[in-house]
Amino acid sequence: MNKKIGLKEAISIGIGGMVGGGIFAVLGLAVALAKGGTPASFLFAGLIALITSYSYVKLSLKYPDRGGTVKFINQGFGIGVFSGGVNNLLWISYIIMLALYASAFGSYAPNLFELTSDKTLDSHIYASAIVILATAINYYSITVVGKIESYAVIIKLFILLSFVGFGIYGLIGNPHLEQLSPENWESSFKLLTAGMVIFVAYEGFELIANAAPDIENPKKNIPRAYFWSVIFVICLYVIIATITVGSLDFKTISTAQDYVLAEAAKPMLGKLGFTIITIAALISTFSAINASLYGGSRVSYEIAEDGELPNQFTNQLWNQPIGLLITTILTLVLVNTLQLESISTAGSVGFLLIFAIVNFAGYKLANETDSKKSIPLVGALLSFFAMIALLVQHYGTNKIDVFIALGIIAFSFVVEFIYRKSKYSKKRL
Repeated sequence: MNKKIGLKEAISIGIGGMVGGGIFAVLGLAVALAKGGTPASFLFAGLIALITSYSYVKLSLKYPDRGGTVKFINQGFGIGVFSGGVNNLLWISYIIMLALYASAFGSYAPNLFELTSDKTLDSHIYASAIVILATAINYYSITVVGKIESYAVIIKLFILLSFVGFGIYGLIGNPHLEQLSPENWESSFKLLTAGMVIFVAYEGFELIANAAPDIENPKKNIPRAYFWSVIFVICLYVIIATITVGSLDFKTISTAQDYVLAEAAKPMLGKLGFTIITIAALISTFSAINASLYGGSRVSYEIAEDGELPNQFTNQLWNQPIGLLITTILTLVLVNTLQLESISTAGSVGFLLIFAIVNFAGYKLANETDSKKSIPLVGALLSFFAMIALLVQHYGTNKIDVFIALGIIAFSFVVEFIYRKSKYSKKRL
């Protein structure tokens, strides 16, 4: 019999899923786009996550399933090319997130120990090595994966909350505090698109859905787990963004863009603060890679079980779904070929589209889930138009990011279409 998950554990799943590698990977990117308005960008992205969490609450209560998002999409749209394409996109989005976390690990690690004289090469070596190590742990023992996650959540939250405490105190009299004033904000459209680039930092709340069947007193605890975890992380991110922009000049932030959170600890704690936050980043990104490898391999397994991927994906290799090895290989390819901004953009576009579709499923199933139709509809529209805004903004500045993101979406649906066509052709034969 499975041990039931209490409210604290359920909230930890949500917070642990969000406060993974995302904040360490995308904070510098957010400041580069939004300047003094970075806290507002994090707030806007968080509000979309909060509205979307309403749909997840209602769908988790009505359809508790370890497939989580996969189950909700199939329930809302039936099993077919569309749902299969969206679920394929979910799996690929997990892989993109893994590449983002690995890239962040690779950016922070050389600050502690340089392997070569080339920092870019060091970054790729560290990023690849941590993915391989996490894969080995997943193959060795799922119990070890769980233990790493439980300890990592406590350590990274302790360090980040300490950073917040020292950071708020350090803002008093800091000359860079004026950078937060509205005249240093970018345009409203840029604030919106900056929020969407960093949306990947919020996507992890959806992991609560996978644990829904095991949460005790679900009617009370599932809504609390979603809402409290998202609200807590919104507050945490907005405060961290405020401290970073108020502690460092924009030039320093730009120079240290890939490891800016560690740099932001310097004004208050010097080199020690830089080292502590770097260690926190390494622990956080490693635990996020560990959990996402496990989650990604399970997503491919669930999709195959529903007949939306070849049945071979339910096969096991070394006591784990074969999807684990495929997820690892694809992650290594992405992290060694794409820039951080391209990875972040593709991940945000993927999850915004997925959340728009889950919200629309929530709208379609509102009568069955006892939901207010207006909330999931607003969530669907906000997620979709935020995704469009992100693509439009990037088309003007970096077209290749747009083509990569749209190519991934198209690939997800084309693969599903070809698979289903060949599957039914064989049946007729």
